[in-house]
Amino acid sequence: MNTMPRQNAAAPSDDRPPDLIVQGGIVVTIAEGHAPIPGGCIRIRDGRILSVDADTALGPMETHCDILDARGGLVLPGLVNAHCHTAMTLFRGFADDLPLREWLYEHIFPAEARFLNPESVYWGSLLGCLEMIASGTTCFMDGYFFQDATVEAVERAGLRALLAQGVIDFPAPGVDRPEENLDVGRAFLERWSGVSDRITPGLFCHSPLTCSKQTLQNAMALSLEFGVPLQTHLSETSQEVDEIRERTGKHPVFYLDAIRVLSENLVAAHAIHLNREEVALLAERGVRVVHVPESNMKLASGKAPVQDMLDAGLCIGLGTDGCASNNDLDLFREMDVAAKLAKVTTDSPVSLNAPTVLNMATRGGAAVLGMEKEIGTLEVGKRADLIVLDLNRPHLQPLYNPCSTVVYSARGADVRHSVVDGRVLMRDRRFQTLDAEEIMKRVSEISRTVQ
Repeated sequence: MNTMPRQNAAAPSDDRPPDLIVQGGIVVTIAEGHAPIPGGCIRIRDGRILSVDADTALGPMETHCDILDARGGLVLPGLVNAHCHTAMTLFRGFADDLPLREWLYEHIFPAEARFLNPESVYWGSLLGCLEMIASGTTCFMDGYFFQDATVEAVERAGLRALLAQGVIDFPAPGVDRPEENLDVGRAFLERWSGVSDRITPGLFCHSPLTCSKQTLQNAMALSLEFGVPLQTHLSETSQEVDEIRERTGKHPVFYLDAIRVLSENLVAAHAIHLNREEVALLAERGVRVVHVPESNMKLASGKAPVQDMLDAGLCIGLGTDGCASNNDLDLFREMDVAAKLAKVTTDSPVSLNAPTVLNMATRGGAAVLGMEKEIGTLEVGKRADLIVLDLNRPHLQPLYNPCSTVVYSARGADVRHSVVDGRVLMRDRRFQTLDAEEIMKRVSEISRTVQ
């Protein structure tokens, strides 16, 4: 984002008034060449942005419109969480302070086998949706099991999401026979493709370590058939890298390339233990990457070479991972950690600066999901996914640079309003689509069976 003068733009008008007007805040569009607009006004109709400008005067037909008061606030595109496992709110704090392999194989996988079912995934997903709405995330990419239940939760919440059915080569929740994992995946894609403007189905292969060559190849073919990205965890730990090298004789990136899975249709989360040749190959193949710094730190998985990947031209988004390894879904915290960790990793205070990190959490995340033409910036014609950050907080004053304030000072709890597709999901910190008390009560009841 830069501070070049912006040009006012407006969509062709008809006689109907807007459905919603967001009025009075400092508008940070994240669009290339657009400076922040003090006292800006965004008009929305049928879920899309009609205009973004500095004219807050209402026309005669607009006085009865729904007005979202953004005065004293910062208006931003909704944040995009490009990698999470939403229903894992069920396991928040369940098995902390453990190495990844022990955490996953001795605690998380057994717990998922015992306690995951459509009902628990539904309520765990609703809790995740509640948390994301409250902390400014309006769109996310998810990979897990019993995803029909997650679809129902996201539909109820009103968020936007790419929801992927988990694929793994051993018995998993809802898929007792591993040889049926892609049959379940195909059925999920067929069931939900084209059903909702806000929800896109997909597939998530757990990792090149837990999915065979054939599974990875077939999952990619199936994803291409339905026109959706294939997600996977990539080079998350040095132990994983060593095991793949033992099995295949290649580093993970070169292995995926050899089996023709490495492509612009692949979304790779973590991507920590990469050498320069692997980074270059990821860029050459157009692979999209998701940086997950807090989870990487908590599990001591390592430090991803984010600046090297950006320098190579890779498309990078920001994700939280699941609440079992983070332990929250707050992308404001993730931005702060991402920026500071990069500086420590590179010994450079200019590495991963604030505008770059904010871009990763908005426009970059949208590009990772393949939704950059629809969301990620506040521009005429795009879907109206936005948030308003309340600047009337001691830790957000004074305001010199909106990007720096968002990345280094803001918290999820500072979000005043959340809007998806022109629909207000949270107004003045009050949820409009979800019953927070009911959701937290149900998850608390479920958690007593997990202990």
